[in-house]
Amino acid sequence: MDEDEQVEFSSVEEELCYWKQNALKYKASWIAAQEELEEFTIGSRELETELEAQLEQAEGRTRELHATNQRLINDLEILKEKLEQQHGQSYQQISSLEEQLAQITAIKDQLHKYVRELEQANDDLERAKRATFVSMDDFEQRMNEVIERNAFLESEVDEKENLLESVQRLKDEARDLRQELAVRQKQVRRSAPNSPSAEVAPSPAPLPSPSPAPAPMSVPSPSTPRVPGDIAFEMPVTPRSKGMPNGYGSSPLTPSARISALNIVGDLLRKVSALECKLASCKNVMRDQQLLGKVSGGLSGTSRAPHSPSPPS
Repeated sequence: MDEDEQVEFSSVEEELCYWKQNALKYKASWIAAQEELEEFTIGSRELETELEAQLEQAEGRTRELHATNQRLINDLEILKEKLEQQHGQSYQQISSLEEQLAQITAIKDQLHKYVRELEQANDDLERAKRATFVSMDDFEQRMNEVIERNAFLESEVDEKENLLESVQRLKDEARDLRQELAVRQKQVRRSAPNSPSAEVAPSPAPLPSPSPAPAPMSVPSPSTPRVPGDIAFEMPVTPRSKGMPNGYGSSPLTPSARISALNIVGDLLRKVSALECKLASCKNVMRDQQLLGKVSGGLSGTSRAPHSPSPPS
């Protein structure tokens, strides 16, 4: 408007031409704008249609995604519940396995302690066994010596019985000889009562000594008993044993000594029986130790496999 106001025309026709030109120019601008508006309207409608289609697709996709989301939420809740259940079961199983492991460890420690005690007891039994064998050898040696001594004592007792029989026989012979001597003296006194030589009685001839029982050596002993009637008999004496260091010589043992010797032998036999019982118990203990060794070997084999622990029965 300012430009129009400032424009000065020299004539009406010139002004009319000017305004016609402006009118044509504005008309052309309006037509172009009208065409652009129509194109814009058409484009807007197409765009609106396309956007509505896209919106419908987006809404459908949104509904699908919402359903999928809801399904996934439900699956997530289910999985959470399953996970919680699995976690609880795993916790219980782990707690049970830990308790079993603690029990197995305690049992293993007890078995190791028991094995050490058994080894110590085995060593003690081995020492006791060796000492028992030594004692048995000593007892066997002493028993053999006592058996030899007992045999010697029995031979001494038998010899003493033979000597007692010989002494009794000699006493009987001496008594008979004394009686015969008295009868002869009486006969001599009766045959010559008035003879001067009757005052001196003829000395009787020495009587022959009876033969004693056979013995290994016949040595007179100063302790030989004398028979009444002034008749001396040489008694056989048992020779002293050279192989016995106990000091028993020609004097035989009394029945009480023999009984004591037999009691000693009986005690030794009882001790030998007790030692045999101890050896049998030692063998049983060794058998038990072998069984325990097998059991401990099986336990050590299970302890070497930590990935597969077996619950105790």
